[in-house]
Amino acid sequence: MSAAAAPAAGARAGLRWAAGPLARRAARAPRSAARVLAGTAFVFLLSSLLTFGLGAVSDANPAAAVLGETATPADIVRLDHEFGLDRPLPVQYGSWLLHAVGGDLGRSWFTTVPVSDSIAAALPVDLSIAGLALLFAVLLGAAAGIGAALSNGGRLDRAVTAGCTVLGTLPAFVVAIGLITLVAVQLRLLPSGGYVPFGQDPGQWLRFALLPALALSLDAAAGIARQLRTSLVGALRENYATGAVMRGLSPRRVLFGHVLRNAAGPAVTVLGMSVPMLIGGAVVTERIFNLPGIAQLSLRAAEQHDVPVIQGTLLVTVVVVLVANLAVDAGLLALNPAARRAPGAGAVPR
Repeated sequence: MSAAAAPAAGARAGLRWAAGPLARRAARAPRSAARVLAGTAFVFLLSSLLTFGLGAVSDANPAAAVLGETATPADIVRLDHEFGLDRPLPVQYGSWLLHAVGGDLGRSWFTTVPVSDSIAAALPVDLSIAGLALLFAVLLGAAAGIGAALSNGGRLDRAVTAGCTVLGTLPAFVVAIGLITLVAVQLRLLPSGGYVPFGQDPGQWLRFALLPALALSLDAAAGIARQLRTSLVGALRENYATGAVMRGLSPRRVLFGHVLRNAAGPAVTVLGMSVPMLIGGAVVTERIFNLPGIAQLSLRAAEQHDVPVIQGTLLVTVVVVLVANLAVDAGLLALNPAARRAPGAGAVPR
């Protein structure tokens, strides 16, 4: 190799060395995304099979229920054929799943209203309440967790720990009843029940949504505060945080520019796990606050043995949870590039 070519070869080798880890990370990212999507698709198919199976094994006789006690066997056979219930179960499941993927969840056996229309009317209630509850949980949990970590061992830390312990043991319906008694009955600040769509009147929507959202958010806020406090206390003791302080960076820049990003992963995971709990808690909360949400729709359908509505609401709930989990996974990947590493791939050279 000539003397002139040697520096160029060294430069190319240096570029390859510098670009190597980045290229390997970039190559692993699509594989990680594909693995997450494949797992999500598997969970969706399994959930849809269980959802359909629960309706299929139930003892509901839709033809007899719809036609009443005067129905003849011939009428029942005719209606079973119209509902498609005389086909083999695998054929029914395949047809139901294909139509569901296309947005057609069938029709109610009793009202003949498309299930997708009923869910489209009820789902915004739950999404708006759950969205506001998640916002409260993030704001309250982050503020409490950061304050407790900075106070580490102080009065604020002990107060936050005690408060999170108490809130973590209280069911959402107990908090809801307490809020109604205090805020709606005693102080008369907010209504105790009802709902106004956001598009109709944003101010009234907020007045009706505040109490149910706050009742649902406190447990999630306590979990976020606990995880964030623990992660921050550990991260503030890491060498990179100490080095940032030694370089003269302000405490605010060290916390929000370096430490919080690395310590937020467990709290984001708790936030993702809170979504199914919020939806589960909405069943009781909707009853208490008289909200026309998807839980009320499911309860009415269960009382009538309206299987298409039950299957549709369960499937949509599963999709909402899976989408929330995908959002959490994306957030974790953005916060922590190491999460993109395949299991057992080993450390990335630095």
